[in-house]
Amino acid sequence: MDIATIAGLILGWGGLLLSLLIESHFDVAELAAYANFAGLLIIVLGTSGATILSFTVEDIKNLLPTLRNAFRTKNQDPVSVVTTLVGYAGKARREGLLGLEEDIQTIEEPFLKKGLQLVVDGTDMEMIREILETDTAYMQSRHKIGIDMMMAAGGFAPTLGIIGAVAGLISALATVSDPSKLTGAIAVAFTATFYGIGFANLIFLPLGGKLTLRSKQEAFVRELTLVGVLAISAGDNPRIVEEKMKAFLSPADRGKLAGAGEKAE
Repeated sequence: MDIATIAGLILGWGGLLLSLLIESHFDVAELAAYANFAGLLIIVLGTSGATILSFTVEDIKNLLPTLRNAFRTKNQDPVSVVTTLVGYAGKARREGLLGLEEDIQTIEEPFLKKGLQLVVDGTDMEMIREILETDTAYMQSRHKIGIDMMMAAGGFAPTLGIIGAVAGLISALATVSDPSKLTGAIAVAFTATFYGIGFANLIFLPLGGKLTLRSKQEAFVRELTLVGVLAISAGDNPRIVEEKMKAFLSPADRGKLAGAGEKAE
């Protein structure tokens, strides 16, 4: 579970609730002024409907699996990817590419497993590159749909909040006969806008941003993996494989890699 996502949601909504309590002087009666079930329905159902209308049934079905990426921990550690592929490179140099056949069966990461299997099968390097790059491109395309859905919902919610506020104002002006009650009715009408802005900026847009980050992280790990797989296919020795992959790492990760190498020795 990604602590940052959970903490962000808790801090965001907790801070909002606390500010409302402070504004209402911790008076529950005053806090009730923010309650508007009809306005909430407009935001939840209206935003859902507008978003569904903008995408296909298949896109909607894939939304939940995509959303899980925002709550899971980050993708594979780049340092572990380097050390793993360097290890495979060493075994391939000692035992030949067929020596990796048994290891491939134990690999859980599908992209790495596919890459090494292509190498063991004697696939041309350019074909390996083409297959794996295409796989990554379609992965990013699938992720983009989920990201676009969250961003679209983040755009619809405030607008529907305005619609809810206008509808509330129309109802208030049409039905309130006592001018002294009009102010309260108008305040309730604007809660729909409040809900719309809140949902957009504390749920939909942040989740869209987190999904974008996760997609970029996974694409980076795949690019790093591709470099290692191609180096193994070319028959490079483990040191060269490591140097090729180190070029993609940050200084901090290079330091971790050096530390891991010293421990191994």
